[in-house]
Amino acid sequence: MTNPVQDFHEEEEDDQGEVYLDEADIIGEVDVDDEDLPDADDEIIDEPDDSMHIFTGHTGELYTVVCSPTDPTLVATGGGDDRGFLWKIGQGDWAFELQGHKDSVSSLAFSTDGQLLASGSLDGIIQIWDITSGNLKCTLEGPGGGIEWVRWHPRGHLVLAGTEDSMAWMWNADKGSYLNSFSGHGSSVSCGDFTPDGKTICTGSADATLRIWNPKSGENIHVVQGHPYHTAGLTCLAISSDSTLAVTGCEDGSIHVVNIVTGKVVSSLPSHSDSVECIELAPSSPWAAIGGMDNKLIIWDLQHSLARSTCDHEDGVTCLTWLGGSRYLATGCGDGKVRLWDSLSVSTDGTARVFGIAEYK
Repeated sequence: MTNPVQDFHEEEEDDQGEVYLDEADIIGEVDVDDEDLPDADDEIIDEPDDSMHIFTGHTGELYTVVCSPTDPTLVATGGGDDRGFLWKIGQGDWAFELQGHKDSVSSLAFSTDGQLLASGSLDGIIQIWDITSGNLKCTLEGPGGGIEWVRWHPRGHLVLAGTEDSMAWMWNADKGSYLNSFSGHGSSVSCGDFTPDGKTICTGSADATLRIWNPKSGENIHVVQGHPYHTAGLTCLAISSDSTLAVTGCEDGSIHVVNIVTGKVVSSLPSHSDSVECIELAPSSPWAAIGGMDNKLIIWDLQHSLARSTCDHEDGVTCLTWLGGSRYLATGCGDGKVRLWDSLSVSTDGTARVFGIAEYK
């Protein structure tokens, strides 16, 4: 009598070579999109979360985050869920919602004295909040397009904003009154600010121009355009502490330094290979930190137009800041990581995370 189990094992031992299959062996077919297949190189790495506080009030991507200049625990965040919040680091049970916006909260800024907060939205509205009482102080209207950015005068409660309707606007936040508008750009006003002395306004636009204005009269003092300036839309700018120079970045990766007094291009830095997303000048040295979508942070010596160092990232560098008056700076990257490392990060997972830095503890 044969043993079926023994016969199976003998068959298996005799068939140690190749196994051949033909169409008769197919039992079914399933169409699979290549995009659904995992990449062999893709690895899911469960990295530790080093944050010391997570704020989870938002239900969508975060677009903007600012810390109070007078209270290091007070933070404001805004996002694509049409919501803004005030919250405090280490106080998970305390949060105040900036209610009333009807579109994404795209920009936030504390006044220099920390008393007021401006929240700007793609609904074209800016709301001013009293920090002490938590009340809505006033609503600033006028723009016909979404708010791109909001800035405060360095020594007063004047609010400046750039908008999608090709204009910049200025209001008195104490009175809630319109003061001036700055018309001349041919496209969205993508970046801008008061000079540190408060005497001049600089605005950059998707129309590839930088305009320099008199805040009081609204007069356009200089228009910087054409060779040797940018040939594509401006994305960001920073102004030197002595109010004499503006460093501007462009979507084509170019960087130029402009004399604000004369309106002349004084130098051009070797270009990034992709859009420049952020610029910030060091508070105590002639250095500029510039980040771009080419995955690089480059520290420039503006006096000699030379790159001091290049820091590679896994993805585009979307934001950066110098850490106080130190030589350290933090960068936010498209890969969701904050490097070298700031106390606050913004991400697309709907959370804001706070990190501790040993040197500042």
